[in-house]
Amino acid sequence: MTFDLSGCSDGELAGLALAGRQAAYNELVRRHRNWAFRVVSSHVGDIDEAVDIVQASFVAAFAALNRYDSRRPFAPWLSRILINKCRDWHRRRTVRGFLTFVMPVSDAAEIADSAPLPDQTIGNRRELARTMKAIAMLPTSLKETLILRTLEEKSEAETAEILGISQKAVEMRLYRARTRLTEILRKE
Repeated sequence: MTFDLSGCSDGELAGLALAGRQAAYNELVRRHRNWAFRVVSSHVGDIDEAVDIVQASFVAAFAALNRYDSRRPFAPWLSRILINKCRDWHRRRTVRGFLTFVMPVSDAAEIADSAPLPDQTIGNRRELARTMKAIAMLPTSLKETLILRTLEEKSEAETAEILGISQKAVEMRLYRARTRLTEILRKE
């Protein structure tokens, strides 16, 4: 017998999930997967990698669900996990890039990134890919702020809460991110 869980709050779903209700996990994923994917794909600029990171983020979130405060919104809590997973991905990618220079080419082929370049699409997709690539080039603190404020349309207060910074810092980072993004796009 299945119950319609769409009317439950995220906090209620978390409680049910902790009690072992698989359907509650499924409903949390259903509710949050689209915006989570947008955040991650904007952050890393690679769709295939984004899918993997989102999956890993949900696994990590469910493993840590007992630390979620059900009286607070679920999205900011999950956003922190998503951002941390993106940071981990960037660190691993940096190490892989370093190793390709240190190791013989034959060894490096096993760990080299074979993902297609974003600019292989045409028209509007090409421009979108170009912009996403430029966003991925931003420093992490600026990228996170830009993604949360503009792509995810989080308020200044929500963004500050997710990132653990002041609203003034959000405002300043957003200004710097937009300025830097404009510079990057002009150079290309």
